[in-house]
Amino acid sequence: MASIENKRLHALDILRGLTIILMIVVNSPGSWSHVYAPLLHADWNGITPTDYVFPSFLFIVGVSIALSFSKQKEQGKSRSEMTQKVLIRSLKIYVVGVFLWLWPSFNFEGIRWVGVLPRIAFVFLACALLFLYTSRKVQLYLGIALLLFYWIVMAYVPVPGIGSPDLSVPEKNWAHYLDNLLLPGRLWKHTWDPEGILSTLPAIATGIMGMMAGYILLKKKELSHRINQLFFFGFLLLLLGDVMQWFFPLNKNLWSSSFSLFMGGVTALGLAAAVYIFDLKDSQYRFKFAHVFGINSIFSYALSSLLTVVFYSSKWWGFALNQEFMGLWDRIGLPLKLGSLLYALCYVVVIWIPTYYLFKKKIFIKL
Repeated sequence: MASIENKRLHALDILRGLTIILMIVVNSPGSWSHVYAPLLHADWNGITPTDYVFPSFLFIVGVSIALSFSKQKEQGKSRSEMTQKVLIRSLKIYVVGVFLWLWPSFNFEGIRWVGVLPRIAFVFLACALLFLYTSRKVQLYLGIALLLFYWIVMAYVPVPGIGSPDLSVPEKNWAHYLDNLLLPGRLWKHTWDPEGILSTLPAIATGIMGMMAGYILLKKKELSHRINQLFFFGFLLLLLGDVMQWFFPLNKNLWSSSFSLFMGGVTALGLAAAVYIFDLKDSQYRFKFAHVFGINSIFSYALSSLLTVVFYSSKWWGFALNQEFMGLWDRIGLPLKLGSLLYALCYVVVIWIPTYYLFKKKIFIKL
């Protein structure tokens, strides 16, 4: 394994922070009735800028595993010690995800056992164990196999009671069938879930792509050369995703193989550009706002969910702040979609304040 530079990559933290900021903006409009189209997920097949957020974060999870775990190995940590930490951290991320779903009513009858943080936990667990117990070549081959297996099953294997899969209809595929059959509790779409069982496989492949990008950054070569290789890797993934969409449409809900490849390419290109700007050219000071979110990403995401009680519910003030804000904005006569976006941006600033405090105190919350 190549020796790891002691200097932390600013690009990774900043890119992760930008992802969290966009995630909060997307999840926290002033009104869901007034949202600009790019800030909404695609209904089914297709892609919007909002669909970039989650796969980008999972790709960065893979990159972080390669960089962090390689360093830990060089420091002499044993595989059993690292495995124990992986298991504990995965469990903590999962439990926090379930807790945030229950917050604040704690209605256990309507519990959702999957979701954003649970999927992060599963992808982290799978990729971290792959790093510790398999070779780089095995990881690459497994990532390819997962994407091909998922494509064949989803596009060609008959579904019980339905027949041939129809990828233009949400209810006529294996992901829907297995979620409806096996997942307990509430499903996001009632009969299936975008973070369900089968679609976790290509999400793991997304994490593996991130690991491959991390290995590029670990090479004993000039940073500029590694950036060039990362650009090529991103271009290759983007091209493969674009070609594959003709056989398996881009679909975030299904996490289609084409979507996984395409978004792997987009994120790899973004990471290459970020490393060039923030590490090679040393311009990270201009993005300290995002850097703060990137250092404590899970904390800031969890806080944005917890504070919905204050900023989106009438239980705290006796009235809902977002509704009052949108009502005032409407009376002024300004565009409601603009007001909804402005409220989301203000909410980002609210989350940034305690996150920045932790940053200044050098408190980094790692689940």
